[in-house]
Amino acid sequence: MKVELFVPCFIDQLYPETAFNTVRLLEKVGCEVVYNPEQTCCGQPAYNAGFWEDAKQVGRKFLGDFSGEHVIISPSASCTGMVRHSYNDLFANSADSHQCHKIQQQVIEISDFLVNILKKEYFGAELEGVAVYHDSCSALRECKIKDEPRILLSKVLGLEMVEVKDSETCCGFGGSFAVKFEGISAAMAEQKVQNALDMHADYIISTDSSCLLQLQSYIDKHKLPIQTMHLVDVLSTGWGNI
Repeated sequence: MKVELFVPCFIDQLYPETAFNTVRLLEKVGCEVVYNPEQTCCGQPAYNAGFWEDAKQVGRKFLGDFSGEHVIISPSASCTGMVRHSYNDLFANSADSHQCHKIQQQVIEISDFLVNILKKEYFGAELEGVAVYHDSCSALRECKIKDEPRILLSKVLGLEMVEVKDSETCCGFGGSFAVKFEGISAAMAEQKVQNALDMHADYIISTDSSCLLQLQSYIDKHKLPIQTMHLVDVLSTGWGNI
């Protein structure tokens, strides 16, 4: 299957290894990955901050960066949700609505794609430790993704998954929310991390790099014995031991 890869700007700038691991993972299951290096952002930061005209300009470029002829894979539920749902606010009844609808039908978050489209759950990954899974707001509420990451993580050799208290509660990032309401945002991150520590977890795993950035920043600031990992990075760990 030929697929197009959408690398969100957060991953491109802060977690490039996750992008490379996404390619490795897709190729491992037999996909031919097409990547357009001209792509940039889906427009979510501007949209969430209320600058819809700016978001529309960025989104219009996004629509032109993908053919719409193949499935578009994203290692970000947040960006997937933006394109699938918020683009309706930006491009409904516009000259771009046809291309928008075409792209919306093709874009899909990677765990959703692996489990529900390819029917693949095991990749030979190995990771020792205890982990909790953090349901990002976008994954849970916009993309309806809950079981898929857990199914994939249950197949990782050596990884013990435990359910954490309030796993569906926001981490406190919320784009500009973390800047405008720093105190509230930090308190929300503290609660998420502490709940994971209470479960003696070594890892907090999620599908969204923005959530991971929020939580890892709190962890680093307080020098806590836990780390965050993107789902894709977990699924591509330990292949050399097969």
